[in-house]
Amino acid sequence: MSPTVKGYLAAAASAVSYGMNPLGALYLYKEGLTTDCVLFYRFFLASLLLAGYMLIKRESFRIGWKELFLLLFLGSMFAVSSMTYYFSFFYMDVGVSTTLLFIYPVMVAAIMTLFFKERLSLHVALSIVGALAGVVVLYVGGDAVLSLVGVALVFFSALSYALYMVVVNRTKPKLSSVKLTFYAALFCAVLICVSTAIAGSGNIHLLTNGKQWFWASFLALFPGLLSLLMMAIAVRNVGSTKTSVMGALEPLTAVLIGVFVFDEQMTYRLALGIVLVVGAVLLVIVSPQIEKRRSEAQGR
Repeated sequence: MSPTVKGYLAAAASAVSYGMNPLGALYLYKEGLTTDCVLFYRFFLASLLLAGYMLIKRESFRIGWKELFLLLFLGSMFAVSSMTYYFSFFYMDVGVSTTLLFIYPVMVAAIMTLFFKERLSLHVALSIVGALAGVVVLYVGGDAVLSLVGVALVFFSALSYALYMVVVNRTKPKLSSVKLTFYAALFCAVLICVSTAIAGSGNIHLLTNGKQWFWASFLALFPGLLSLLMMAIAVRNVGSTKTSVMGALEPLTAVLIGVFVFDEQMTYRLALGIVLVVGAVLLVIVSPQIEKRRSEAQGR
């Protein structure tokens, strides 16, 4: 498998895994768990699963001081992104928050273009526009209500998520994807726990029944472990900009879960949004071949 194909497959797997958040989170909310508690178990259990894998493979946990500070930064960025995104639900509908969050591909492209002089091809730019349009069609209805606090929270969530992807891409830490994901998830869980303790909310407590453990493990495995691991692999192989565009599959997955699991109605608007998102993803996948053929034609 070529690195490019591997990168796109990993990006798709990361986006679909992250889009499974509603499956676990909604059930845990029904069980009375708070946002802090849900996020803590999502990342803490994910780090335990990765630690077990590393022990089986006899992979060293040792990291240097330079790597420690990098991993602390990555963990803090993902913690900020997750917490601000989840807290925005208290101020706006989930659909509106999800729509606004998808400005992060634009942020990634802007950072890479302005600060790292990465050339933004026409095909990738069109993919970003198409993905944004698709997400807006999927989620925004006529009664959407915006909140200034909610918009600010989602903005910081998107910016933190974009910075996470850019830093992984530019620093290229000399760590395996498994070790990188383990420490990012672990530090994220620790930071969420510390912030909760400082706030004095006391929202993190032991899970009390099998259903809570099942859905917490589900969140740890899919939106936690697989999403972060596949993202690290994707960014290393196809770059942060294209990986972020592939993230359009996240809201698409959430919509399909709503239709097939929670019996939400499939409408023409949802169908149009799905077509736009899938079209944007396909365009960013085939863009390297298009650019290669164009350069070959110009060379003749």
